[in-house]
Amino acid sequence: MSSSLANGRTIPSHWYTDSAVLHTEIDKIFRRTWQPAGYVDKVSRPGEYLACEVAGEPVAIVRGNDGVLRGFSNVCRHRASIILEGHGCAKSLRCPYHAWTYGLDGKLLVAPEFEGVEDWDLKQVSLPPVRVAVWGPFVFVNIDGQAPPLAEVMGDIPAQVAELGCPIDQLHFSYRRDYLINCNWKVYVDNYLEGYHLPAAHPSLFRELDYNQYRVDTFRYYSSQYAPIRPPRPGRDEPRRYSREDAGNRALYFWIFPNFMLNVYPDNLSSNIILPVGHDKTLTIFEWFTYPRNGQASEIAADTVEFSDEIQQEDIKICENVQKGLRSSTYDRGRYSVKRENGVFHFHRLVEEFLSR
Repeated sequence: MSSSLANGRTIPSHWYTDSAVLHTEIDKIFRRTWQPAGYVDKVSRPGEYLACEVAGEPVAIVRGNDGVLRGFSNVCRHRASIILEGHGCAKSLRCPYHAWTYGLDGKLLVAPEFEGVEDWDLKQVSLPPVRVAVWGPFVFVNIDGQAPPLAEVMGDIPAQVAELGCPIDQLHFSYRRDYLINCNWKVYVDNYLEGYHLPAAHPSLFRELDYNQYRVDTFRYYSSQYAPIRPPRPGRDEPRRYSREDAGNRALYFWIFPNFMLNVYPDNLSSNIILPVGHDKTLTIFEWFTYPRNGQASEIAADTVEFSDEIQQEDIKICENVQKGLRSSTYDRGRYSVKRENGVFHFHRLVEEFLSR
């Protein structure tokens, strides 16, 4: 492991192509970090619940009668049935298999026909807790319970998002689009973390941003990409997405280790969740949120989604080509551009750190 960007080399190619490496990453990275699990508006009232799967672990997120949001293993302590599905509202959590019933605090209330069982006390049985945290519209979950607090992981992100004018607690969910990509999840993250490929791969986005001022700043568990929006050039009639006078003058891109991205623009916020489906297949979830307009919720503009899709299609082609190349016997490791790839270097060092624990 090199501590220097100038003499560093990328992680080995088999880390992208070996299914055994992915199994280790699920255990040592995804289960040990904060993972986005759903929206807080689904669990805003007592009794509301949200069932999900995080790093292969079934999780139930429940709002208690005391108003506290809690996370539990969504696996019955009797015979391991999944208890809840989807989202809804209930007075208790009842397993559909043998009707074992738990309170909204996770404690077992009812175990039918269980008299006579020795060395067993109903009052001592409860669903194992899972850490939950909320920021803006997002609910995050930490499976192993050992991650630093979410606020510590996010650092100055909330302050910078607020400074840009994004009302994080008033966002309106508007649209979701999923992409299934034939590449390792790290290939996709690598691509997100550098603007080096903008001139060659993203002509439309390149017209929007001031590439000379584009920079990546790295922090303990996240990095930010500063991307000023370029003003229109006099005398040039060129198609622009952000060319309106009221569009502001910059965009912010945040990546939070290992797989959550925030793209903050003058008029909307989008999030990307990157989920490994296999060692060479990745699900990317794009979700758009709008800012309130005159106190009312608004929907994301169709041209914003299409502009994003154009960029995504360009990235998909790049990432799938890279995945093919990583399987070549002629390639193992590459070098970093000191000027443009410090974000990728930072990501690779975090991967190495977590895998070595």
